[in-house]
Amino acid sequence: MSTKKQLRIGLIGTGFMGRTHSNGYNRVPNFFPELEFTPVLKAVCSRNAEKVQAFADQWGYESIETDWKALIARDDIDAVDICTPNDSHAEIAIAAAKAGKMILCEKPLSRNLAEGQAMVDAIEKAGVQSTVWYNYRRLPAVTLAKQIVDSGKLGKIYHYRANFLQDWTISADLPQGGTGLWRMDSEAAGSGVTGDLLAHCIDTAMWLNGAITDVSAVTETFVKERMHQLTGKVQPVGIDDACIFHCHFANGSLGLFESTRYARGHKALYTFEINGADASIRWDLHDLNRLEYFDHRDESIVRGWRSIIVTDGDQPYMNKWWVGGLGIGYEHSFIHQVADFLKSLEAGTPCSPTFKEALQTQKVCEAVIESANSRSWKDTNVDGDFV
Repeated sequence: MSTKKQLRIGLIGTGFMGRTHSNGYNRVPNFFPELEFTPVLKAVCSRNAEKVQAFADQWGYESIETDWKALIARDDIDAVDICTPNDSHAEIAIAAAKAGKMILCEKPLSRNLAEGQAMVDAIEKAGVQSTVWYNYRRLPAVTLAKQIVDSGKLGKIYHYRANFLQDWTISADLPQGGTGLWRMDSEAAGSGVTGDLLAHCIDTAMWLNGAITDVSAVTETFVKERMHQLTGKVQPVGIDDACIFHCHFANGSLGLFESTRYARGHKALYTFEINGADASIRWDLHDLNRLEYFDHRDESIVRGWRSIIVTDGDQPYMNKWWVGGLGIGYEHSFIHQVADFLKSLEAGTPCSPTFKEALQTQKVCEAVIESANSRSWKDTNVDGDFV
């Protein structure tokens, strides 16, 4: 008989992120058998009973709900996982906190700063554990980048640059809103590429390089009107299709960020590079098991960019997987986040990024939008530590 402690999961939302999270819960016992806690997939919730039952059967959930309030009210749910569109994050999280549930929430934390602050207040008042699924932190090469930066090997940091480029919304015939396209609807999403893509870049940047203090941004909406799937009416588009901003970090370095859904030929090009006085690093999601490193202290005749293939057992997370030289993929970042959340329960420590930490990313996103709208520099008022 198993002596494992159970973490009984209630998942809300059965889209793309619902699948990635469910895969994480299912795989973590196989590859992290030493953990005291094991996830138990108690219930999954979505409004369409037939579809949610099919999802439950596919991923191994014991039961279904079609009303998220009923799921939260259940006594056999310890943790609520929010995989819904952004407009429902705050309402669900606040209700879950009041019910004493732990909360795992998809990014971004919320549509805006006011909602995010209310979510932070709710979990702090309830004293419940929280985390936000900024999963790219958990890719081994990105975690190794964190270790290198924290070691001081780069020296004084001068530049941080990142981009996240896609091309899936270029067609003017693409509708907005509804299933699959809620990210195109400002009411559901809050913002466009800023909250969807740049939020990932910002979270990683502040985790690696510290607080962003102020921003100057430009946004553009290339297609001004689209038909809304739910109403059938053509109406104005309220999201940002593209965003470019530069910024100051608290450590004195400069940042440059770009994101768009109009970069033909790019499906998910996410890169970052950090330049220090002594060394530089860079990473590309398309080659996610590789971290590139340049050290100016090398002898001149062999000085150059080197490739670190992050697959050996002494590199972050990799002792749980295969043998050196055999890489892992995108889905493993979610398995690692589940494992880290379970470890945090054992240790009685927060699982970063918590709601409070994710609120700092929300502050930067809000400052970016405000800066673009006012065509002026905006302070971020970021006040958190990034661990």
